[in-house]
Amino acid sequence: MFAPTSVAVLGASPRENSVGATVWRNLNEGGFQGALYPVNLKHAEISGSRIYRTVHDLPAVPDLGIVCTPPASVPRLIEELAQRGTRAVVVMTSGMDALQRRAMLAAARPKLLRLLGPNCIGLLAPHMGLNASFAHINALPGELAFVSQSGALVTAMLDWARGNGIGFSNIVSLGEHADVDFGDMLDYLGSDAKTRAILLYIESITAPRKFMSAARAAARNKPVIVVKSGRSLKGQQAAASHTGALAGSDAVYDAAIARAGMLRVDTLQELFLAAQTLSHLRNPLGDAITIFTNGGGAGVLAADAAARASVELAPLSADTLSRLDAILPANWSRCNPVDIIGDAPVERYTQTLEVLLNDKTAGTLLMIHAPTAIVPSSDIAAAMAPLLSHKAGSAKRLIGCWLGDSAVVQARRTFQDAGVTCFATPEDSVRAFSLLTHYRRNQAELTETPSAANNSSAVHVAAIRQQVELVLAERREILTEPEAKTLLAHCGIPVVPTKCVGQDPEAAAGAAVLIGFPVTLKILSKDISHKSDVGGVALDLKDATAVRQAAQEMLTRVRRERPTAVLQGFTVQAMVARKHAQELIIGSTVDDIFGPVILFGQGGTAVEVVADRAIALPPLNTSLARNLVSRTRVSRLLQGWRDAPAVDQLALQGVLVAVSQLLEQIPQIAELDINPLLVNFEGVVALDARVRLSAAAPGGTAHFAILPYPTEWEETVLWRDKSVVLRPIRPDDEAMHEAFLRQLDPQDVRMRVLYSKRTLARSELARLVQIDYSREMAFIAVSTGPDGLPQTLGVARAVGDPDNLAAEFGLIVRSDLKGCGLGELLLKKLITYFRSRGTKQLVASVLRDNYAMRHLAKKMGFSELKEGIREGDTEALSLNLQ
Repeated sequence: MFAPTSVAVLGASPRENSVGATVWRNLNEGGFQGALYPVNLKHAEISGSRIYRTVHDLPAVPDLGIVCTPPASVPRLIEELAQRGTRAVVVMTSGMDALQRRAMLAAARPKLLRLLGPNCIGLLAPHMGLNASFAHINALPGELAFVSQSGALVTAMLDWARGNGIGFSNIVSLGEHADVDFGDMLDYLGSDAKTRAILLYIESITAPRKFMSAARAAARNKPVIVVKSGRSLKGQQAAASHTGALAGSDAVYDAAIARAGMLRVDTLQELFLAAQTLSHLRNPLGDAITIFTNGGGAGVLAADAAARASVELAPLSADTLSRLDAILPANWSRCNPVDIIGDAPVERYTQTLEVLLNDKTAGTLLMIHAPTAIVPSSDIAAAMAPLLSHKAGSAKRLIGCWLGDSAVVQARRTFQDAGVTCFATPEDSVRAFSLLTHYRRNQAELTETPSAANNSSAVHVAAIRQQVELVLAERREILTEPEAKTLLAHCGIPVVPTKCVGQDPEAAAGAAVLIGFPVTLKILSKDISHKSDVGGVALDLKDATAVRQAAQEMLTRVRRERPTAVLQGFTVQAMVARKHAQELIIGSTVDDIFGPVILFGQGGTAVEVVADRAIALPPLNTSLARNLVSRTRVSRLLQGWRDAPAVDQLALQGVLVAVSQLLEQIPQIAELDINPLLVNFEGVVALDARVRLSAAAPGGTAHFAILPYPTEWEETVLWRDKSVVLRPIRPDDEAMHEAFLRQLDPQDVRMRVLYSKRTLARSELARLVQIDYSREMAFIAVSTGPDGLPQTLGVARAVGDPDNLAAEFGLIVRSDLKGCGLGELLLKKLITYFRSRGTKQLVASVLRDNYAMRHLAKKMGFSELKEGIREGDTEALSLNLQ
């Protein structure tokens, strides 16, 4: 699709201003060097070229087809192209109905012909001169890729970028994305050498798991920046839970984009701002900036912008203050922003830059310059540029902001040539840095290692399933409060003890006496979900008389407000009052696109009004749970303030992880609220809970956008008279995996990865243990070492292609355990796994002198490619799995 040697235009036409004429002209004028074939039944010639009547008349099979014909003709033309052997088609046709779309896809599927569109303006690959679009202007070659659902935004982007001299590696209009979608494009562009950053305009996602897998893979390689339209309240329907009301679709998109390590921005201008920033400032020193400028007003504007964007200004160290005092006038600001005064000569700029570059606590530097008559701006830039080249990484620490226009053109160009990112205003400069900090936070979340303290599930699945089946058998969806608390208790979540009594106020008073005062009284009804909305909650009742009176008033009020509700009676529980406690909410709902999501925030009855919440996609581990909490305002209070100690963060994270595990195991859970969840330094306790079930089972692993850890593939085997666990690798295996790599013989490493290296960077190590189970698998063999701790003995790993046609594998065991059958155990498990998921082939490249691996592969049915197909000193192994 993106590197064809020949293109056929079906519907190419000499008729002016038609789509077929525009596409043909763009292909001819774009510089494409391959063969072009026009096809049209009604015309004989176009621009001096013969027009072929049908696909079958073409002199050769076109690599790429472009269809610009009426909707009814499209399925037949796709079938003809597929039969000729064409593998990719751009369908520009609009107005296709559902039946025609299905027929088009059915015609393409048997030959694996990939379709872009329909209703798109096409694609551009400027590096090869391919303009297969009906855009009004061509694109310059560059390193940015732009993929958009909106054709109008593609043409607007082309126009804007051309005027600003910005080039592209690829531009793609997805249209209705009947086949090729964002997931496909992320997979392709993520490994495209010509693409430095990927820009997306998204209106909707139709294959969330595929999208998340591709996005997480691409975002590990290069910046992926997203404009997602639709930040409105549309689609946030009334729900039975607070979570259902709060977790709108746009907030879920935010969570998905962050979880994948991408960056979301609001406008097309910010899209390029972020792309420019991330390409130059990938690894700044911290999240703070130091501003230095020759204009006090410009510094104040930058500081104000930093405050609005929550960007910290780095405090100047005592040593830096002393050094700046020695070189700056006595009336300089002596704080950040550093005002070097408007009459600054060249030397003052260079000396200030040197001082700040030598202070790592200064973070990223923002230099703002307003042109003056004292010294030309170009002289200042020319003097500063050598300092940036002499000190490694200096250009990556500096942002340039040259205020003005013609007077600073040369200075800006000098900085850009030195590798410094430049912006026109202080506000743009600070906003760019703010986007960078958000991006780094998302990237850190992508690779953060969770705690290995508690990997065993606290969820008693069998008991919960029995409870769920009983409720659904009664044709109910909403659990009563006692039922909901029982469910939480089965998850290992502490709940406040609760007694249930009938509608007799005297019985409620008697239960309260047994529990001890003060107590909380609540109405008990299978028909009432939000009890406080109908006056069904009374707090802090201090004696039996107060309980009787509250119960009687509650019965009267509830019967008036909800006359059709069937009342079972009351619940009575101890009034929990913990010192320095915070009321929180933890909940879940099922999003229409991304499936189950988890919400965390400040709780209480006014939770919708306060709206302090963050959303995450499950599965969660301890680090992801911690990051979810950190994205709320209440998280600052949870860290402790004044005389209030920090809350028990591990207990709080444990509740979030338990809810995540519950959502994996119980697909019937449609909505869940734990509100309020009381938390302080002593731990957590759930005071109230609300659960809605659905017999349609909208949740569970099958509907997760990110595939959770597959516990079903864990097994214990007997090997050399001892128990060995064969299981998928987990993120918390990082330390154990690092120790395993250190124990390998360099020659064994060379046999596995074709080079000798036993130590890895932190990011590389994280990539090995934090795998995407939907397209990759690594089975490790684990046993107990002499020190009583678990240790890794070997690993078999394979990565599948996006279409699940083949998975490339590698195998290595600890050097002192070679030849003992462990490799065969691991490889057999890997084969069984990929066979079960429908993968067609398991393949590998093996060094020709790796006789042990070749012998094992032959024993297990692998074939080696014939003589003449070998590449270098490697053999290609292949096993047909189906």
